[in-house]
Amino acid sequence: MTKDDILKALGSVPYPGLSRDIVSFGLVKKVEIDERGNAIVAMAVTTSKPEIPELLENAVRAALQKIGCGEVRVNVAVKTPAAPGAGTPPPPARIPGVKRVIAVASGKGGVGKSTVSVNLAAALAQVLEEEGVAPAAGSVGVFDCDIYGPSVPMMLGVKDAPELVGSKMRPREAHGIKVMSMGLFLDADTPVVWRGPMLQKAIRQFADDVDWGALEAMVVDLPPGTGDAQITLVQTLALDGAVVVTTPQDLAVSVARRGARMFEKVKVPLLGVVENMSYFENPANGERSYIFGQGGGVKTAFALGTDFLGELPLDAAVREGGDSGTPIVVARPDSVPAQVFRAAARMILRKLDAR
Repeated sequence: MTKDDILKALGSVPYPGLSRDIVSFGLVKKVEIDERGNAIVAMAVTTSKPEIPELLENAVRAALQKIGCGEVRVNVAVKTPAAPGAGTPPPPARIPGVKRVIAVASGKGGVGKSTVSVNLAAALAQVLEEEGVAPAAGSVGVFDCDIYGPSVPMMLGVKDAPELVGSKMRPREAHGIKVMSMGLFLDADTPVVWRGPMLQKAIRQFADDVDWGALEAMVVDLPPGTGDAQITLVQTLALDGAVVVTTPQDLAVSVARRGARMFEKVKVPLLGVVENMSYFENPANGERSYIFGQGGGVKTAFALGTDFLGELPLDAAVREGGDSGTPIVVARPDSVPAQVFRAAARMILRKLDAR
């Protein structure tokens, strides 16, 4: 029995409630084999759940006994997360190699924020290639920070967990877009019940321990709302600007405005407003029906002193693209929604490059 044998066995032990293993998570700090051939494993974990150390110890012992280890000693050092607001938070971190970081946010859920995120990423890649800045493949990434409801993997057709290369995770890639999401580590039926400190640690690890390579742009899909999770994220990641997604009705517009004010407080510039589900166009005669009202996105942009980036119609092809894992900008690049997304991408790039 060697240390490599033990580490390989520990690589099959998932952290309780997640699909990611304890070795790639960096929890295993030391492995030794004493003179009698007994295995000694030292671990360190930050958790407020008293059952976690025992679960880890039992899982490690079972995995090592399965490969023939005799006596197994497991030492789990536990650190309790700091209380929210304790100490001085570190400054927002730039992600190495990433030129532009664009947040996509909404004041409320159900407005199509993640749909906008993945299609905007695809549009940015296409525009960057059209303008001769970079090839479409591998120049743009999507960082899914919607910890509680990650949907980006499904919308881009990504299922496998990121590959671990040395001490860094390597994002998966789909349609030429690099993807990182908490959804790639979660069991399908496991709810995420993290609070601020654990969320901040996870996002910092994604920022620090992921090898994104050289990206011209990254789209960060934020959770809806303006609570603890959102503030933690914008204070953890250095953002170059934010795009606000709304639908036309007054309720969504009112919430979107309040949500956008959060960026003012954390000094993240607004890049513009996208109005989703703006109208339905009858395919038989081209007549438009404004089901959720009209003009809400323009009003929101005016009130916030930023640009209006475009109206996205209600189109079944947009929904089908999200369900199938191929965004409409990729599947139907000549469609009206794809053209709106590319126009928005051009405006965003111009604003960022003018600074």
